[in-house]
Amino acid sequence: MKKKSSFQDLFYIFIISSIFGWLVEFLFFYVRKGIFVNHSSLVLGPFCLAYGFGGVALTVLLERFDKKKWWQIFLISYLSGTVLEYIMSFGMELVMGFCAWDYSNLPFNINGRVCLLYSLFWGVLGIIWIKLIYPIFKKITSKLANKFGKILMYFLLVFLLFDTILTICAFHRVKQYTKGLPPKNPYEDFLDTHFGYDYLNDMYIHLDKLEGEK
Repeated sequence: MKKKSSFQDLFYIFIISSIFGWLVEFLFFYVRKGIFVNHSSLVLGPFCLAYGFGGVALTVLLERFDKKKWWQIFLISYLSGTVLEYIMSFGMELVMGFCAWDYSNLPFNINGRVCLLYSLFWGVLGIIWIKLIYPIFKKITSKLANKFGKILMYFLLVFLLFDTILTICAFHRVKQYTKGLPPKNPYEDFLDTHFGYDYLNDMYIHLDKLEGEK
């Protein structure tokens, strides 16, 4: 029986997928519009968390089915990717007050959170992932299965926790800013200066939804 990925394996897959996703979107916007756009999910570092969670989800769901027929892999990835994307959309809106994507203008969508076109992409991505990408990532994570890899993992875990808390605080402060509330202390002034409305608006496509509260 094939050995399942360890927590450390999945963590590094999450990190690599998040950075890879950030790079893909960065290049996509540059090629398409000729501008540099930082679509990181967090205020520090190049991390698109949707890609990270997607990489982990595809690995957990599909690594035991890598020998299955392509249509079986497609179906599993199609269904699981759709559910994951809906949950991530709902969670982002619950925590931050908006979602970074909206499929309301696309046919066969569910509450603008998921749609048929991108669900089909999930299905195709599942096949590409488990047949081509995952074997490469597995080789990378196997090289980090040592003491250095474990220490680096703990460092990155602490950094991501700090980055997540800082991002949530920045969004909370932006919500106050859109209501016309001035900073009450040096920390909020720091957030306005370094991670204020303009900074976050460059990161998130639909941050302008908060502007209606301004």
